[in-house]
Amino acid sequence: MAESLSNMQDPASQGSNAVGASFDENWSPATDGDGLNQAITEGAVPTPPTGQELQQGVPVNAEPLTAEGAALETENQPSDANKVDIVKRDWSGLRKIRAWFDAKFPPLTSSGKKNLYRRPIFWVGVGVVTVGGSALGYVWWSLRTLEQALPNIADMSAFTRDGTLSIKAADGTILLQSGPATREKLQLREIPEQLIKAFIAIEDRRFYEHGGVDYQGIFRAIASNIMARDLVQGGSTITQQLARIVFLNQERSLLRKVREALLAQKIERELNKDQVLERYLNLVYLGSGAYGVADAAWVYFSKPVNELTLAEMATLAGLPPAPSEYSPLVNPDAAKERRNIVLQQMLAAKVITVAQERDAIAQPLAVKPSAPKRLQVQAPYFARYIMKELPRYVSKDALEAGGLTVETSINLEWQKIAEQVMKDAVELDGKAQGFEEAALVSIESRTGEVKAMVGGANFQKSEFNRATQALRQPGSTFKGLVYTAAIAAGFSPYDSYEDGPVIFDGYQPNNYGKRFSGWRSMADALASSVNVVAVKVLVDVGFDPTIKLAHDMGIKSKLNPTYSLALGASEVNLLELTNAYGTLAAQGNYIEAHGIRRVINQRGDVIYNADFKPKRVVDKNSAAIIAWMLQGVVQSGTGGPAALSDRNVAGKTGTSEQARDLWFIGFIPQVVTGIWLGNDDNYPTYGASSTAAYNWREFMSQVVKGMPIEEFPKLPELEGRKGSIKAKPVQPGNVVYGMIKNDDDSISPYNPGGSSHDSATYQDPGSYQEPESYQEPAYQEPVENYN
Repeated sequence: MAESLSNMQDPASQGSNAVGASFDENWSPATDGDGLNQAITEGAVPTPPTGQELQQGVPVNAEPLTAEGAALETENQPSDANKVDIVKRDWSGLRKIRAWFDAKFPPLTSSGKKNLYRRPIFWVGVGVVTVGGSALGYVWWSLRTLEQALPNIADMSAFTRDGTLSIKAADGTILLQSGPATREKLQLREIPEQLIKAFIAIEDRRFYEHGGVDYQGIFRAIASNIMARDLVQGGSTITQQLARIVFLNQERSLLRKVREALLAQKIERELNKDQVLERYLNLVYLGSGAYGVADAAWVYFSKPVNELTLAEMATLAGLPPAPSEYSPLVNPDAAKERRNIVLQQMLAAKVITVAQERDAIAQPLAVKPSAPKRLQVQAPYFARYIMKELPRYVSKDALEAGGLTVETSINLEWQKIAEQVMKDAVELDGKAQGFEEAALVSIESRTGEVKAMVGGANFQKSEFNRATQALRQPGSTFKGLVYTAAIAAGFSPYDSYEDGPVIFDGYQPNNYGKRFSGWRSMADALASSVNVVAVKVLVDVGFDPTIKLAHDMGIKSKLNPTYSLALGASEVNLLELTNAYGTLAAQGNYIEAHGIRRVINQRGDVIYNADFKPKRVVDKNSAAIIAWMLQGVVQSGTGGPAALSDRNVAGKTGTSEQARDLWFIGFIPQVVTGIWLGNDDNYPTYGASSTAAYNWREFMSQVVKGMPIEEFPKLPELEGRKGSIKAKPVQPGNVVYGMIKNDDDSISPYNPGGSSHDSATYQDPGSYQEPESYQEPAYQEPVENYN
């Protein structure tokens, strides 16, 4: 309001109100403490306002307003919304501080010089000290935080490199490490002293003097490298390199270098120098897939470390800074030059003589490369099976990232028994019966976990896994699945079929020796493995129901809808056939056979956890009936050699045409095991399926020791039982009974000659001409969907 009045054009009011306006705008506390500043206005000298006047905002010495002035004042009065509170500052506190400072630190000292505290440089120094102290405090706090987050040095013993795939047995034993894994570990006393000194001379001359970080060595390395215009010495100590190898990555950043230094010091506090050296020399990467001096000696010179020459030792010691650049296999000239630098450093360190240096430098860079040795692999066929299975459960990105640990279900005790039994089978039975290969799979029936797997007689000679990759004709073992379909369709094990000559659409099933035995019950025909009855049962059940149920039970290979399907004409592998019989052991519940329990990534996260749920594919009563029938195979049929002394066994033998494949798949309630014997080139054997049954017993009799005895389910009530699946009988176009199909495809009446049925006798295949060429059985991807 005062400002508005001061701008009014009325001369009568301008003078008097200008005084109040000028006073309000300019009045403030005096900075020197000697009074108030006063605004001089024409014709009026204002006096200081009282506190009440200031609070109420009353103009001092204001003349009474005229009517026009009052109107203008009212018009220019701001509304409540536009009022702004004016805050009056109290400077008395600052005045007191100023007065104290002037008294304490006068501008001039007694000698007449300017007081230090009055100089700008003093306050700049105070600022620098304050900022520097804060920075040092922050650095100290950061280092403490980093040090507290350092890994446990004890974890070094369990270290596996990035990219290493580790496959473990159920008890944690490493079966296989694939990738850049530490392969052969040496104790320090096994490493030549000159080789150790070569690494110290070129990588860390003051190794025995520093505590993990060599600050003197850093400056010396910089100077040496500048003078030589080459990488003569490294700045990182051996301990720092070990810290980087085990716990850190190879990124180039200040933070990583700080962590490396802190970790190196921690390693030195917890390990002695010899322990540091031993770990370093076993883990350092030396190029061409070689990790550690033992691998490098083999990769570059095909010899153990204790046979290396001084020149060869110097060659290896020169590799760590740039393994590819200094590799004698990749760049021999650079490797030789680097070798000579190492020898010069060894001479400077007085660990070799001048004569030794000259002799070593004069030697040519002779290399004799070999592939890196790998860790001893246990259960090699199973380990390779796991590696093939991994992409089913783990993403491509996870596989490429590497560093995975795969925990499996393999029981190493069972595995060792299985390997020995298969070895004996080939070496003893195979020589007499003409087969050179064998395979075994054992599965825990209620979980589907693979407990043992042997894929061949000798993994070193052939890595082809006959348990998972070889597709072979199952022979009569497939009858077990045909009869399962019949029982599930409501058939009775006592239903009878005539074992006699019959031709379905030009196809004639024959028993061994073309002998027939008349009417047989299904249970009896299965125990005696009668071919004709099996085909007739298949015709009555139908192709589609049989194939569908077989797939539901675990068969993944393609099954052809032909009459010979009942006799095992469609090829399968041992694992899937054993898995299908495992469904019967589990009382009709199918669980896919698998060997992987968990997969853990490099960070320790579980990225896959097996969670296979049982699926009811055969009704419980039907599973109990077929298990009872298969027990008859062992008790009174072709599977007698598989019988165990302390518990019942159910199973089925199988022999393909000309005994090319010898099978036995058997189970107890807890475990199902399958065995195959034969030749890769399909050459006929002179054996019988009873040999497979015998070796099944050799394996199972050992693994069941201490295992609780469980009884099979009792045979359910058969009267009035209804099936759980619907039969879809085959409708043959032409059926001929009582006739025999001759070799020229003509038919003639059957002349019995003898009426006895030879249930398990094998006829010598006679002369056989070896095929001109043979290709190893190719692995076929399992068929997932079926129409």
